Amino acid sequence: MKRDYNLIVIGAGSGGLVSAYMAANLGAKVLLIEKHRMGGDCLNTGCVPSKALIHSAKVLSDIPKLPDYKLPPSFYQENYLRVKKRIAEVIQKIEPHDSVSRYRSLGVEVIQGEASLTGLHQVTVAGKQYSAKNLILATGASPLVPKLPGLDQVPYQTSDSLWDLEQLPGKLLVLGGGPIGCELAQAFSRLGSQVTLVSLDNRLLPREDESASQLLEKIFTAQGIQLRLGAKAKACGKDDQGFYLESLGPQGTHKSYFDQLLMAVGRKPQSNIPGLKELHIPLGPRGEIIVDAYQRTKFKHIYAVGDVSSAYQFTHAASEQAIKASLNALFRPLFKSPFSAKTLPWVTFTDPEIARVGLNLQEAEQAKVNYDLTHFPLDEFDRALCEDAAQGFVQILTQKGSDQILGVTLMASRAGEMIGEFVLAMNNGLGLNKILSSIHPYPTWSEANRQAAGMRRSKELTAKKKHWLAAFHQFKRS
Repeated sequence: MKRDYNLIVIGAGSGGLVSAYMAANLGAKVLLIEKHRMGGDCLNTGCVPSKALIHSAKVLSDIPKLPDYKLPPSFYQENYLRVKKRIAEVIQKIEPHDSVSRYRSLGVEVIQGEASLTGLHQVTVAGKQYSAKNLILATGASPLVPKLPGLDQVPYQTSDSLWDLEQLPGKLLVLGGGPIGCELAQAFSRLGSQVTLVSLDNRLLPREDESASQLLEKIFTAQGIQLRLGAKAKACGKDDQGFYLESLGPQGTHKSYFDQLLMAVGRKPQSNIPGLKELHIPLGPRGEIIVDAYQRTKFKHIYAVGDVSSAYQFTHAASEQAIKASLNALFRPLFKSPFSAKTLPWVTFTDPEIARVGLNLQEAEQAKVNYDLTHFPLDEFDRALCEDAAQGFVQILTQKGSDQILGVTLMASRAGEMIGEFVLAMNNGLGLNKILSSIHPYPTWSEANRQAAGMRRSKELTAKKKHWLAAFHQFKRS
C-alpha cells in the first residue's frame, strides 16, 4: 500500500528534531508533529535555560569575593530579574535553530497539534489522517511529582514551571539530590536564596563516583547549602513559621521551612500517546516504551527515541538514538545499527562540573572487574590554581596491567569539555599511552588528562625497573 510519507515523527524535542532532520537530509518525505513548543524541554525548560541560569549564578557568585562586600537584599532580587531576562534572550537566540520555519526550509512538513495513533501506519491530527512507512515516537518526559500529603497546600515548582517565578525565593527547598536538584540548588544559592536540599539517598548524585559525591557535599556545605541526606519526605504543611516539608532521616523527624519547594525527584516518560495502548505496544516499569537495541518497539516499523524510551535522559543520548532510528527505519533491511551506551558520556553542571564515561569505581567493584586506578588531584594543577578552582580530580580506571580505558570520572571546572578526549579514545580502542604521547597546550584544562596518563605511566616504573635503569645509566657513564 502506498503511504503519504516515508517517516512520521511525533514530538519535536531533541530526538524528534534530529530524526526529522536526518531523514529529510537523506531525501525522505517526512512529517513532524508537535503539540506544544518546538525544541521540547531542552530548549524551553531544560538544558538551555538551566545552563544560562548556572552561568549567570556563577558570575554573581564572584561578587562576594570583592573587598568591602556590602550589598542590600534588593540587589539579589534586581539581579534575579536580570538573570530571568537573560535566560529569555538566550532561548530567543537559539529558538530559530529549532523553529517550524527552519525545518520547513529543510524539507520537513510540520504540523502543530496532538497526534493520535489510529493504526499501525496511521496518525491522525485534528481529524485528518496521515500514513507513513515508518513512525518514530519522541514525546519526551515530564517532571515527576510525588503524591505527598499536603503538597496542594504549599507553593511548589518543577523544572518546567520554575522559570515563571518572578520573585527570587528567600528560602528554597530542593527535594532530590540528582543532577537537576544539585545544579539548581547551587545556582539559586549563588543568586541569594537560602537553600536546603533534602534527598532520600544517603549521598548526592548516587549514580556518580562516591569520591565526587563526597567532595560536592563539602563544597555545597561550605557555600551555605543545608543538606539533609537519607531523609524521606513525609508531608507538607504550614504553621506559624511558614511553609514546611516534614522528613524522616537518621536524626529523626525534621521540619524544613521554605518559601518555594522545587520538586527534582526525577522525570517520567510521556508515553500516554493516544492510541498507543490500543496498539498494545509494551511499556516498562517506569512507563517507558520498551525498545530493542535498534530503537524498535514490538513493531519493526515503529521506533521510539529519547526520554520516552530511554534510561539515559540526556539530549545527546536522544540525538544519537534518533540518528540510529532514522537510518534503521529508512534503510532496513539493508542497514541495521544498534545504539550503545558503553561510551555514552554525561555531565552534571555543578561547579565544579562532574563528567563521566564508562565504568566508575563503584560499578567496577560491583561487577568484580580487575582494574588499575589512577587518581590525579587538581590541587597542584597549574590551570586550576590560575583560576582558583583546584577542587577536583581526574580519575581513570584501566584494565589490569594495561592502558586500555574502562571508565573515567572527572571533577573539574571544565570537566564537560575535558571528557570528549576520553570518549574518542574509548570509541577507537586507544589507550592512555596515546593520550600521554599527544602534546596538549599549556596551560589548559585538557592538560590534566595528559598528566593523569603520565601519573599512570610513572606507576609502572617499579623499584626493580628503576634499579635496572640506574645500572644502565651508570654503565653509560663508565
